[in-house]
Amino acid sequence: MRPVRALLVYLAVIFIGGALLAPWVWQLAQLGGPLFPHLAHTAFHRYVDRCFQIIALVGLWPFMRALGATSRREIGLVSPFGQFHLLGRGLLLGFASLACVAAVSLAGHGRLMVPYLAAGKLVGILAGAVGTACVVALLEEILYRGGVFGGLRRVVHWTTALVISSVIYALVHFLQGPQLAGPVRWNSGLVALQSMLAGFSDVHQLVPGFFSLAIAGIMLALAYQRTGNLYFSIGLHWGWIFCLKTFGGLTAQTTPVPSWFYGSGKLIDGWLAFFVLLAFLIGFLFWLPKSDRRTLTLP
Repeated sequence: MRPVRALLVYLAVIFIGGALLAPWVWQLAQLGGPLFPHLAHTAFHRYVDRCFQIIALVGLWPFMRALGATSRREIGLVSPFGQFHLLGRGLLLGFASLACVAAVSLAGHGRLMVPYLAAGKLVGILAGAVGTACVVALLEEILYRGGVFGGLRRVVHWTTALVISSVIYALVHFLQGPQLAGPVRWNSGLVALQSMLAGFSDVHQLVPGFFSLAIAGIMLALAYQRTGNLYFSIGLHWGWIFCLKTFGGLTAQTTPVPSWFYGSGKLIDGWLAFFVLLAFLIGFLFWLPKSDRRTLTLP
């Protein structure tokens, strides 16, 4: 029961603590509005999301210690020397998988390329995609694969840890970002959290978007399990985010369009992405050479 209790406490602190912290962070941003107007005008639910991430990262090491971890190597953070081939292979696979979805969507007119895009705008989109991919891929792989999956597999079989961590990953990324009505109060984060869970009551949003995210989580955790570190997972995640951000910035929705098949600008919330990711997962099970298949079981 100890690992289950540690995980439940960790998740409760992230979501409840983040929801309670967000209004205070928002208030600080308003005080600094003249110096940082962009932060002051950011939607409140973004503060809630960021507070979740901050508390998750701050609480990661205590959570790992509760499960018996003693070094950063135990969350997949080994020396990068000699690991760049894993990073590159993961990046190529991640980009290729969602590039297939993007290509079919464009060919079927599910999305259209934005016409007459200025050079400055294009550079901004690509630079933003690179920056977001670098930060998010690194932080989320340390958190979800190194922390949650790596911690759980110390106390349960790695396949069980893979399923649990992938479901948690999908649940967190499936949370919606509602607009807050009215002024920000001390409990506004809790109200926003309740609204974020609304997507789980909509079957059309839940299927297949949630399951596509779960497949992504399985691939990322399996990459960590087979290679013994986070570099392939980081590269895979990086390729996905870069493709998602550039696709969303360079294309526009067409009307009418069967969004149930092509998905929206998110790219992964339609059946097309689900089946492409599922096909890549099946191939991924046999893709890594035998020399990379390490740490399939833990002592």
